[in-house]
Amino acid sequence: MDGTKLHVTHAKPESGTAQIIDTLIENVESVIFGKTDVIRRAVTTLIAGGHLLIEDIPGVGKSTLAHTLARSVGGSFRRIQFTSDMLPSDIIGISVFKKESDSFEFVPGPIFANFVLADEINRTSPRTQSALLEAMNDAQVSIENTTHRLPRPFMILATQNPLESHGTYPLPESQLDRFMMSVTIGYPNTSDEMRAVVSQGRETGVDDIQPVMNTTELEVLQRQVDRIHIHEDVLDYLMRMVNASRLSRHIRLGVSTRGAIFLKRAAQASALMNGRSYVTPGDVKELVKPVFTHRVILASNSLSERDRIVETSHVLDDIIESQNAPY
Repeated sequence: MDGTKLHVTHAKPESGTAQIIDTLIENVESVIFGKTDVIRRAVTTLIAGGHLLIEDIPGVGKSTLAHTLARSVGGSFRRIQFTSDMLPSDIIGISVFKKESDSFEFVPGPIFANFVLADEINRTSPRTQSALLEAMNDAQVSIENTTHRLPRPFMILATQNPLESHGTYPLPESQLDRFMMSVTIGYPNTSDEMRAVVSQGRETGVDDIQPVMNTTELEVLQRQVDRIHIHEDVLDYLMRMVNASRLSRHIRLGVSTRGAIFLKRAAQASALMNGRSYVTPGDVKELVKPVFTHRVILASNSLSERDRIVETSHVLDDIIESQNAPY
């Protein structure tokens, strides 16, 4: 089957779209060296309108990646440093009694921003983590029977330390499922790490980053994602990946329907970034691991955190290889 012939009637992305996205990626790369693949996945999540989870050991640039991506797009930005004694009201806000008006007035929390860096999200209690659920799912928060809409666009970029680190709480499955993708950064290669060490304080830093687009332009890109076509054969390929995660004997909890929706949406964003008006099987295949990794729960619960990540990668590789692409 010739995939290109299936989509010739679909309108191409607006002129210059791929160049605008490339400029965004280059802007982030001016701060984060040698991590193009990670940056592209982060930008894919941004264009797709999702939330991003960045998992890794301390000191490899998790917060810098999130901060740089947010600053590359104009709009409000807030950083929340999660701690064990934090309360939900520290995030979403609180109603305060005002003597002058003899009434309660809502004081918005730091979540009322276009981009929210939830730094070390697993250092706070599950009760406080759950305060983000409604915000991530519906871009709103409810306090005392009143619903408050969050700014649009709205994106949470959360960083997470390994669970074996001191003072961490595992995120519940319902929380993890709200993240469209998860990425790990890893150590840079020797030359990139040397460049980062030598250039400390002299080359472009996150505070020097200037926006290369505004929130209105970002929303235009996100609306273009809606128009990216996915052929039924490619959709069938995607769903076979999802179902395989549910049937694998190595997996106790497979990918949810929300995960399937996120994989489709991310594949559409990937096609847009590559200047296409249609999704290819390659778009789906490339994004299975970043969309599935934090969702699936392995059957074995005796693995260390490091071994769990490695084993999850192997199981997902087997799932990807077991499914034939339609073309």
